[in-house]
Amino acid sequence: MSHNPQLVSNIFMDKVADWLTKSALAGNNLEEIISGFCDRIAATGIPIHRIHLSFAMLHPLYDALGFTWRPSTGLIVERYIHDIEKPEVFLRSPYYKLLTSNLEFMRRRIPAEGPVEFPVFEDLRKENINDYIAFVQPLGNQSSQGMIGSWSTASEQGFSEDVIAALMRIQDHLAVAAKVAVLDKLANNLLTTYLGEGAGKRVLNGQIRRGDGETVRAALVMGDIRQSTQIADTEGRQAYIDALNEFFDAAAQPFNRNGGEIVSFVGDGFLAVYPCGRHKDTSEVACRLAFEAVRQAQARMSELNRQRRANNQKAIGYGLGLHIGNVMFGNVGLRDRLTFSAFGSSVNEVERLQAFTKKYDSQVIASDAFASYCGGDWTVLGDEELRGVGNKVRLKRPELQQEPLLVDALARDLSRPALSEAERVILLHRDASKTAEKKNNFLDRWIQ
Repeated sequence: MSHNPQLVSNIFMDKVADWLTKSALAGNNLEEIISGFCDRIAATGIPIHRIHLSFAMLHPLYDALGFTWRPSTGLIVERYIHDIEKPEVFLRSPYYKLLTSNLEFMRRRIPAEGPVEFPVFEDLRKENINDYIAFVQPLGNQSSQGMIGSWSTASEQGFSEDVIAALMRIQDHLAVAAKVAVLDKLANNLLTTYLGEGAGKRVLNGQIRRGDGETVRAALVMGDIRQSTQIADTEGRQAYIDALNEFFDAAAQPFNRNGGEIVSFVGDGFLAVYPCGRHKDTSEVACRLAFEAVRQAQARMSELNRQRRANNQKAIGYGLGLHIGNVMFGNVGLRDRLTFSAFGSSVNEVERLQAFTKKYDSQVIASDAFASYCGGDWTVLGDEELRGVGNKVRLKRPELQQEPLLVDALARDLSRPALSEAERVILLHRDASKTAEKKNNFLDRWIQ
């Protein structure tokens, strides 16, 4: 594609800068800002054929968010997860060169044939890209967040000086808008990760005072791992933590989907709720969704224990209690240290139902109320007294389901997605910087 160098319209670029400011003030998320920004940059007439941006995020699950834009595909979003193997090939990334050389930008012309300086250029020239500018933009002097990215063009004459100047100027506006969105996403990430999606939204919407709360009717699931003390005593702290996280990945994950939400992790267990109205129809839907998640959890635990046995590890036992009733959500605690929690008699009852799985040697026990709404075949185990409940509660166990369940989801949840170059570079630089503080020579870690 041929392009004759021309002056960049300052009017158009000012329009892009104004749009970035308005988008940040309007609370647009990072993806909306990046997508709109890329589309508007292309609309100015600047010959852009690929834009890549990565934003390091303070998040327990993700280190960074990556965005790649092309005119033909639009925006593609990638999320980069912690603790992935980092092949040596990514040490030869242009981004890593930038970071380790403490450079703010780097421009390279990509030849149509012959050897290239960085492996990624092999892929870029397949798109006829011949001019490449990489840059680093910190989002604050002391911030752990930052923007790193690149501009690429397939224009025959590459980037003109006028275009380069315009791109360098607009980066600052993009960085400001991105920082606002990153901080907003950071707040959402932390609240969602540590409080759960529903509780996080309640807090963000202003339900923050001690005593603020509400009562909802819900199907409840209480799950708990078995022999956790034995695992901790015989196999050590790390083996116990690993087993606990494997249990949550396999058994708890299904209850955080399709209308369910894990509202708290309690010791070695978890509490999940499926909110519903007080009508029969909505109660049936909630109980059936919860029970479908139970079947998924059982299949996933079977697969997990098969994997553990293959690795000469002990199988993980567990129990699940099922109930339906009113749940209170609210802020409780000290004036200056609150937690958003679920409590009430139904929560206490489902916890005691779960405890009866030990007595009856059953992975799953439900109250008669839950089983009635859920439908299906159930075996009566007996009538038991629950503390705080005036009458005995009839306990039931579900009949074994014959149809097999796919466990592919477990493999997908436990496997880690492949990372793009940008994520590997960010992780490498982060880890290398930590080593530099200790050894004063961070490259030693990667050379040895």
